[in-house]
Amino acid sequence: MPDRIARAIRSLPVAELARPIRDALARGRDLVIEAPPGAGKTTAVPLMLLDAPWAAGGRILMLEPRRLAARASAARMAAMLGEAVGETVGYRVRLDQKVGPATRIEVVTEGIFTRRIQGDPELQGVAAVIFDEIHERSLDGDLGLALALEAKQALRPDLRLIAMSATLDAERVAALIGGAERLQAEGRMFPVTVIHDDRRPEPRDLAPAMAAAVRRMLAAEPGDILAFLPGAGEIARTAELLAGAGGAAVDILPLAGELTAEAQDRAIRPSVPGRRKVVLATAIAETSLTIEGVRVVIDGGFARRPRFDPSTGMSRLETMRVSRAEAEQRRGRAGRIAEGICLRLWPEAETRALAGFAAPQITVDDPAPLALELAVWGVDDTRALAFADHPSAAAWGQARELLGRLGALDEAGRVTGHGRAMAELGLHPRLAHLAIEGARRGAGREAARLAQILAERDPFKRARADADLARRMTLVADGRDPMGGADGAVVDRGTLARLRDGARALERRLPKPQRAAGVEPPSLGQLVALAYPERLAQARGRDAVFRLMGGGGVALDPLDPLAAEDWLAVATTGGGTQGGGDVRAFLAARITPAEIVESFAGEIRTVDRVEFDQRSGGLVAVRERRLGQLVIDAKPLAKLAPEHHAAAVAEGVRGLGLDRLDWSEAAKALRARIAFLARIDGPGAGWPDVSDDGLLARLDDWLGPDLGRVRRLDDLTRIDLKGALLRLLDWRQRSRLDQAAPERVTVPSGRSHAVDYASDPPVLAVKLQEMFGAAEGPRVADGRVALLVHLLSPAGRPVQVTADLAGFWTGSYAQVRSELRGRYPKHPWPEDPTGAVATHRAKPRGS
Repeated sequence: MPDRIARAIRSLPVAELARPIRDALARGRDLVIEAPPGAGKTTAVPLMLLDAPWAAGGRILMLEPRRLAARASAARMAAMLGEAVGETVGYRVRLDQKVGPATRIEVVTEGIFTRRIQGDPELQGVAAVIFDEIHERSLDGDLGLALALEAKQALRPDLRLIAMSATLDAERVAALIGGAERLQAEGRMFPVTVIHDDRRPEPRDLAPAMAAAVRRMLAAEPGDILAFLPGAGEIARTAELLAGAGGAAVDILPLAGELTAEAQDRAIRPSVPGRRKVVLATAIAETSLTIEGVRVVIDGGFARRPRFDPSTGMSRLETMRVSRAEAEQRRGRAGRIAEGICLRLWPEAETRALAGFAAPQITVDDPAPLALELAVWGVDDTRALAFADHPSAAAWGQARELLGRLGALDEAGRVTGHGRAMAELGLHPRLAHLAIEGARRGAGREAARLAQILAERDPFKRARADADLARRMTLVADGRDPMGGADGAVVDRGTLARLRDGARALERRLPKPQRAAGVEPPSLGQLVALAYPERLAQARGRDAVFRLMGGGGVALDPLDPLAAEDWLAVATTGGGTQGGGDVRAFLAARITPAEIVESFAGEIRTVDRVEFDQRSGGLVAVRERRLGQLVIDAKPLAKLAPEHHAAAVAEGVRGLGLDRLDWSEAAKALRARIAFLARIDGPGAGWPDVSDDGLLARLDDWLGPDLGRVRRLDDLTRIDLKGALLRLLDWRQRSRLDQAAPERVTVPSGRSHAVDYASDPPVLAVKLQEMFGAAEGPRVADGRVALLVHLLSPAGRPVQVTADLAGFWTGSYAQVRSELRGRYPKHPWPEDPTGAVATHRAKPRGS
């Protein structure tokens, strides 16, 4: 190892591993290096490899999960060598790079590495690939490792792979890499005292709680403060609350991925002598970089992560508790330069309840970008490569379906030329499709601006009730806010500059227009719909809630200027739910029905809809043009074909339910008789299912012939339902029904009485005297089922219920006779009922 490198790294704890690292790599082994925060692995390990014989002048690529970490680590290594960035050490990140012909170490973001290996699977001129902070399990990081492992196995057995982290499941990673050698550095950490705040603020209360904690630590502890918050919104609110905190000698500095490089560098640079700084940071500050001067860490305990919901096809950012590994990483930031303090804004007991690690991004985020990259690589499933975890089957299937709809995959599931072009842009497939198709249709500049806005961050701060993308587009185009900040919005100039630069760079990479002369370029709403076709939305009323083409709904703030629109193309959603489970729409654009028809002509279907108007009771017949769940327009139908009329009325009946029909007693009795025999004879007997579900399923078979005459709701009540039900029976079943389940049975008095088959067993209600002379009660179903006889008094009141008439005569009849003789003296009450003559009359006069 050259003396200048040895001198540069000798003060770093990981330097003790220099010989084992170099020896293992010289033997052709891959490595898994565990080193705690502060060990110097990010800056020292790449430098150790520069003069390795096996590298032979080849480049060393080191992957970082974030742009800030890539730039910062490259700058640190260059400074250690006494050089400028871009000489021996350089970096490549999205929209920015500093490399030169002499560069040997390239620090790149994970997405940049994906583009590189997709374009050159052999990684020509690359000697080693280092995966830093691999524990973060980003989707791009997992993909990069999987592609590198296959490239090494198939094309580059001499390629060295190194995985590094402070919190690493080393055994699992080593097995994934194929038996890599494991090394562990001790690190150099000063003691950090952990204290807890038992108040445990919820995310909505985090800004004031964090501001109070910062003021407390500024007064009690020396050094700079690093405070962890979930996102840019909480950072901005906390910064407002801290205005003037600690006096003029304290700088309040935000640190987030969406900030400009200048703003990020300002936060991580050492404080000016005599001044202190408070860095309000997202999870970007957990790993890979050192913020000079920090002695105090305040951990809010939350992180914001994307979560994909296959049921809606949408990802949303969710604020959730950090894992124990993340909390430990944050704590370690306080012990880099001296003894430190870590204040956690939650009770100590809750630390044990935290998850050990954050869920791998591949299991919870939108897998569409991964699906596209694998398609370009030539595989259609993560299980074809060395992934430690996999997306759910539902999410993966939905991702592949989306790619097919965007034209990235052909009918056989193979990547198309359009799909390859999409992947080259390094954007989410939706945005890549938007940018390419928008350019082809003559709106390349607008498409590039829109894609950049949707890929980055809203240029407005504190914009109240404003989801209008047109306003952002005007701002990026010419720096003019159409509303002049009238709603309290403040332009984030750093974000605006980055959006402009990114849009210009993207526009240069887009194809030339291919639209025919005289054809207008797509509108803003049409551009949004290119990326998010299933998020076309139609107003459900005037309550700022919209129905989505793909189902479900989204809600706007009722004060939003877009809330009064009839149609929207929605781009970004999230932020929890409103009434009815509708998610919030954050960014959207106006779109007209004509523009929808122009863009989706091939998917629009014509549907004749006939339904009952509950208020008027009349039949409403309209012809609708539909796109998914949305009705583009509707026109009254002057005439409807009889078969369509009957089918439409049948659908209306299904919606109304069978209870809206006029069920006569005869129809109810027939339905009960059929159901009885179906139950007694069993499924193999072929009796129709006359339950509500069964009848609705075969509505056309039994009710269809009567529906063509229905014009109003009242007409349904005039249908002969008994006759309609008989259509379900053939002549053999009708005969069997009359024989096995007769509507009426004749009793010993000679009279016939109706049987109630709705009861189980069926019920026969008859006056007691009419059953005299009968040794047993009547039976049905070929004698298999005894009727439950309700024996009535002469006044028609029940006096006994029995299915065993013979037992009644020899048992409780005597007591019933005794009770009723005095009450009904004009009726016969023989001592031997089985020998008496049945009658329904009173005794003759004088008897």
